[in-house]
Amino acid sequence: MPVSTDRDRDTGEDTESTPTASESGETTTEATVDSDAAERDAATDNETADDGGGDEPPTARGRRRRVLWVAVVVAFLALLGTTGFLGWQLWQERQVDAAAEQARQAAVTYAQTLTSIDSARVDENFDAVLDGATGEFKDMYSQSSTQLRQLLIDNKASAHGVVLDSAVQEATMDRAVVLLFVDQSVTNTNVPDPRIDRSRIKMTMEYVDGRWRASKVELP
Repeated sequence: MPVSTDRDRDTGEDTESTPTASESGETTTEATVDSDAAERDAATDNETADDGGGDEPPTARGRRRRVLWVAVVVAFLALLGTTGFLGWQLWQERQVDAAAEQARQAAVTYAQTLTSIDSARVDENFDAVLDGATGEFKDMYSQSSTQLRQLLIDNKASAHGVVLDSAVQEATMDRAVVLLFVDQSVTNTNVPDPRIDRSRIKMTMEYVDGRWRASKVELP
């Protein structure tokens, strides 16, 4: 029968206390897994730290939003002001255009009144001319009307004017310069057959007392 010596017992104890190859491999694998997990946790912590560090403080974000809103409001007000100014300017232009057309029509009517005369109705003609005049021209016509009246009566003169064309040279809301081309048919005791006189008249119209009146009449 075999005899167990002290040396055999010592060898057996050492054999039991030494880990096997499979146990050593499992230990190494677990250590590696634990190391990888630790590295992932560290990376996650670093990313979280980076993300947290990039966020703006609430005060800075609020300030930037206020600046953005102020910029939007300023831009809107500027656009509103520009639109309002352009609208007002367009309205002004339309008002001036309307005034110019009214002045032109008044000038056409007045030119026909001014160039049409009948010695049998001379006082009525003069009253119509003075009614449509103002300023410098009214004063001048009033001063010369007495002498002109007698001359027309003595020569039994008559005339009839027709405006062939007209155009506004310049205009504002209360003043306009109108150019007119007029044909005037004239007869008198010396010239019984009608004679056509063609004239170019430059008439300055002014808006006075709610009406367009002639303040200056020129024959350029």
